[in-house]
Amino acid sequence: MGASFLITLREGLEISLVLAIIISYLVKCGRKADIPAVWRGSALAGVLCLISGIAFNIFVGEFEGKSEQFIEGTIAIVAASVLTWMIFWMGKNARNLGASLRGQVDAATSTRALMIIAFVAVLREGFETVLFLLSAETSSASGTSVVIGGLLGLVVAAILGRLVYAGGNKLNLALFFRVTGFLLLLFAAGLFGKFFHEYRELFGFEDGWLVSSAWNIKSGIWAEGTFYDFMKGFFGWHYAYENIRLIAYFAYLLPVGWLFLQTSKKS
Repeated sequence: MGASFLITLREGLEISLVLAIIISYLVKCGRKADIPAVWRGSALAGVLCLISGIAFNIFVGEFEGKSEQFIEGTIAIVAASVLTWMIFWMGKNARNLGASLRGQVDAATSTRALMIIAFVAVLREGFETVLFLLSAETSSASGTSVVIGGLLGLVVAAILGRLVYAGGNKLNLALFFRVTGFLLLLFAAGLFGKFFHEYRELFGFEDGWLVSSAWNIKSGIWAEGTFYDFMKGFFGWHYAYENIRLIAYFAYLLPVGWLFLQTSKKS
């Protein structure tokens, strides 16, 4: 639940901010009549993302054995790569996001053009969300908790987005994106480790120190229950974590986390 909540909270707030910037600028320019076009474009993108998410989930669920290992491993590495790119891109371009969107609105002389702007913006974030949630589900012990966490994240994101639109300048968005960005890097590190685990099984590497367990805790909260589900879904935790997976986790987290902290200080 924790990973899916964080994913939809961050992605949902990004969508809310984009829509808030567009709508507030339309109001400022005296173009209130064009606002419904923004909502239509957003709704259309949302429906398309929902359908795509359901279809991908059904598609992935059809695979077993080697095919399942290939699909889950590939989803993990693609999601980790896109997630990393998204976090650093947002950190670099957040300052210019408002000016860019206002420029697009100025260039949009028709309601159809505005609808397309909103559609593309929401669709991009929505497809990212679908990919990240799909990777969260394949890493989680409970698909239901992923859905619940995702829905809760969207609700909170909508509330925060409304506060921003209403003039909630006291919301420290820079701090929010830094904190959620680092937490998502922890999730991405788990996905990176999962990629090595799945491909190790795919290619049949079963012997040696790399595939032996770094620890083996098969009792208590570390092996079952709500806390275990949270740790498994968020950090890729397993009660018998392989050495290759542990090495991959820190091989990603240490350099990428250090780079993230350095860029955060500069911004």
